[in-house]
Amino acid sequence: MAVGDTLTTSGRTVTETDLVSFVTSAGFVEPLFLDARAPSADGPYTGRLVPGALTFVLAEGLVIQTGVIHGTGLAFLGADLRVVAPVYVGDTIQVEVEVTASRASKTAGRGVVTTTNRVRNQRGHEVLVYTPIRLVRGRADGGAGDGAR
Repeated sequence: MAVGDTLTTSGRTVTETDLVSFVTSAGFVEPLFLDARAPSADGPYTGRLVPGALTFVLAEGLVIQTGVIHGTGLAFLGADLRVVAPVYVGDTIQVEVEVTASRASKTAGRGVVTTTNRVRNQRGHEVLVYTPIRLVRGRADGGAGDGAR
């Protein structure tokens, strides 16, 4: 995974079932997410709001489904995350991934890869941006400039 590498995931439409399952299992039991009348009363929203945490989880699933990190992932080390715009039930999201940093770790055969992941809706509007840092399997020799392949 070299700096500058990019990929775009397939799309995924967020359903009412996704919303209800997530908010009830995760404890996000706010009227904003459970009462169809609440969003319009609480602000300028035009539909069933989806929590940013659910958008993040679905985005990560889309990235994993690309197969790019299958068999290489060792640890999710963290991420900066910024919700840019609302996501609604019925929106289709996809993720644009760009490798922004890649280096060998101190342990041979491992690398640290940082990406910028831009989640967009069906209109191409950015709704969430996050920068995950992952520990991945790398070249056994840990050679300079190998990043994490």
